[in-house]
Amino acid sequence: MKHTRATLTGLAWVSPWLIGCLAFTLLPVAMTLYFSFTDYPILERPLWTGLDNFKALLTDPVFALVLKNTLIYAALSIPLQTVAALAVAALLNNPLKGVGFYRAAVFVPAIVPTVACAMIWYWLFNGELGLVNQGLRMVGGLLPAAVASALPEGLRDLLAGPAWLSTSGWAMAALVVVSIWNIGQSVVIYLAAMQDVPKSLYEAASIDGAGPVRRFITVTLPGVSPVVLFNVVTGLINTWQVFAVPYIMTEGGPDRSTLFYSMYLYQAGFIYQKLGYAGALAWVQFLIIMALTALTFAISRNLVLDRSA
Repeated sequence: MKHTRATLTGLAWVSPWLIGCLAFTLLPVAMTLYFSFTDYPILERPLWTGLDNFKALLTDPVFALVLKNTLIYAALSIPLQTVAALAVAALLNNPLKGVGFYRAAVFVPAIVPTVACAMIWYWLFNGELGLVNQGLRMVGGLLPAAVASALPEGLRDLLAGPAWLSTSGWAMAALVVVSIWNIGQSVVIYLAAMQDVPKSLYEAASIDGAGPVRRFITVTLPGVSPVVLFNVVTGLINTWQVFAVPYIMTEGGPDRSTLFYSMYLYQAGFIYQKLGYAGALAWVQFLIIMALTALTFAISRNLVLDRSA
């Protein structure tokens, strides 16, 4: 009787969460799965069409384009985010003067609202008045004419201040830069993991004559490898669901060069009013993320140190 009463009391305490999870998570997920097999134009009843929505994806050129765009964005942003976060965390792991301030400053971008972040970077990447182009033109103006003329064409275009958000290649580069700027949360996690690496390992490596770089490669990286895997997987999930920043900064342009998966899903459901097709897109997105996550775990099996062993 006591166990039954304790169970009922526990369920009563967690019932708000259970009801919320059922009503706002599990039920919408189940409804999306059902709608993915229907033709549902929002204002009319859904009409069962079987696998038609999934078959339409195979011949949809925009679907292929958003897959390519999202894959390129993920392939660029995830490695750069990982390298940048590890480098910053390694620097902040040293007993520097005022290190507490620097750690807080690095984390601040992670708590800035996404819309505010996007608007700030939208202004920074303005082709005429943005600070990014003003700085680049200043650097280009300091170079001697002979040196400037000998630079590769792409670098000359960069120093001239490109139209970031209205040129296909530069728009993608701008969004990758924004993704790197927001690495504060990853830095904090890496920093906590680095402080958990046994000091004796660093001392042994120093006695063997290892310098700072070698100690980082042979001691720090293996020690934080489980955290690297965690951040890579979460970064993979986030990049395949990226929406707000590119939607505000580029709206998928120019020429759909920054139209990502979640943006097309939104367009299909709420602009073109094809909720059934949007449901199919959502479930394919889920399967892609699951497959890439499983592939990441498989690749990392021999790379991640088992700290429990």
